Amino acid sequence: MSSEFASKDLTIGQINAIVKKLGGHAAALQFLRGETVVSGPESAWREMDGVICFSVTSDGTTGEEWISLLEEGFMPSPYTKSVLRSPDFKPTRGVTTEIAVLKGMLFGDNDRITRKIRAVADERKLRKPNAEVACLIRQKFTDREIEAMGLHVIVTMHEPIADFQGTSTLFRVTGSSSCGLRADHGGLGDRFNRGHGFAFIVRQASA
Repeated sequence: MSSEFASKDLTIGQINAIVKKLGGHAAALQFLRGETVVSGPESAWREMDGVICFSVTSDGTTGEEWISLLEEGFMPSPYTKSVLRSPDFKPTRGVTTEIAVLKGMLFGDNDRITRKIRAVADERKLRKPNAEVACLIRQKFTDREIEAMGLHVIVTMHEPIADFQGTSTLFRVTGSSSCGLRADHGGLGDRFNRGHGFAFIVRQASA
């Protein structure tokens, strides 16, 4: 057995800080006796078999208000703004939505198209989310957290909404883009890459 102390590279100040973090001398002794457990912060999302799950709750934020919020940290495009201003963008209040994001890795390269992705969601009994879910996802997660999920983009698979040019679009939360939230093509034949995830509803409930 090694005679070296595990704390040999720690300063007295660092050891003292650890004891304080544990709640003081008495709490530190409880920890050493195995009477308490230290755990890290709970993740805001969980993953199983290529499906990422989390929940979001709406608060009545309108499309125009979302534009103002996005402009504080991102540069939403005219297309994104036009969709947020569309009468088909319908905010809700106090609705908690359980989301399932199907990772792109679940689909072959030739199957990663809107029509086939929706068919798989139907088989799993997943439903289309409200378009505002994209905004709530953008608000909930940082770019780094989206990348930690193994994704570059989360496509919210709501009913497509036409932008100001009349193009049917889906909202995409981007983990590595200055726009943060993008309205892009949502046709049934549109293709995606392995780094995309596809957000559907598991269930909804009023708060």
